[in-house]
Amino acid sequence: MQEATRKRPAVARAQARAQRPTSANPAPLTISRPELLINGSDRHFRRLVHGLFGFLARHEAVRSGHGARIGLVGIEYTVLISIRHLAVENPDVSVSRVAAHLYLSGTFVTTVTNKLVKRGLIHKLPDPADRRRVRLEVSERGNALLAELAPVQRQVNDVQFGCLSTAEFLHLLDMIERLIENGDQAIRLQSYFGQRPASELTRPADLAPHHARDRQHIRPARKAAK
Repeated sequence: MQEATRKRPAVARAQARAQRPTSANPAPLTISRPELLINGSDRHFRRLVHGLFGFLARHEAVRSGHGARIGLVGIEYTVLISIRHLAVENPDVSVSRVAAHLYLSGTFVTTVTNKLVKRGLIHKLPDPADRRRVRLEVSERGNALLAELAPVQRQVNDVQFGCLSTAEFLHLLDMIERLIENGDQAIRLQSYFGQRPASELTRPADLAPHHARDRQHIRPARKAAK
């Protein structure tokens, strides 16, 4: 009986080793495009998506830190500074314009802007051309907070993106905006598939992937907010 008990851990370890992926039992590929498979492996693709996860986690921490310095949560800070910078390009800043700029829903942006109004950081002004619309404007208090944050913000942002040259920065901006568009398509495709079995997964033609050779069909990158 004791001999059998001693053997159990060894048997469990052997079973666990048998279940681990090996060269004869590889993990399923997570992507099929040959452009993204290096020597037939998706290992570099996994490095990319996990690296993006790591970067976004750190960027969220930086954003939250910017907001906390002026008494805001991350998304409140982002909406506030977006209104301020969009107004430099065109003073007619609406909820829909902020939502498009941040790739968020209008309903969500409305909720955040209402909080900023209550805190006296922005004003909602009637649009003289259309009374059904409102124009967003950063208040004196909001501008003062952003001015207070700017010296720290510049130094932190310089460090976070310090590895990029001008050419790399502009290339990254273009890639990010294209990846966001493809991400929207991927979400629609995931919703379309739902819980269908693998045998019924046929991708609609209008949700085909945008390959590098199809770039002429993708909208041009927007100008970065100054």
